[in-house]
Amino acid sequence: MGFVKEFKEFAVKGNVMDMAVGVIIGGAFGKIVTSVVDDLLMPIVGVLTGGVDFSTLSFKVGEATVKYGNLIQNVIDFLIVAFCIFLMVKGINKMKKEPEAAPEAPAEPSAEEKLLTEIRDLLKDKK
Repeated sequence: MGFVKEFKEFAVKGNVMDMAVGVIIGGAFGKIVTSVVDDLLMPIVGVLTGGVDFSTLSFKVGEATVKYGNLIQNVIDFLIVAFCIFLMVKGINKMKKEPEAAPEAPAEPSAEEKLLTEIRDLLKDKK
């Protein structure tokens, strides 16, 4: 029974739950990015490159077909996801409050100031 209790404590920790939510949102976000790349960006890139459809780019090696167009498309997907995550992390870091700096301790008085303070104190005591 100890193993089950230990697993339950592990599974409901904040970090594990945050990670699970992140994975689910990431999966959904990946579908959106794939749609943006497939339906918006790649047709524009295709027009700019003279009507080339990247998803069909391939060459044969013997009987095997190497579909390098899919690789190009997946690299573009990755770059877009990485850029979006970069922007998101950058925005979150901006929103975080920076800890206020502790006030600096007053500077140590110079030797001259210490001497003048002693003289002042001695003159007060004489009165």
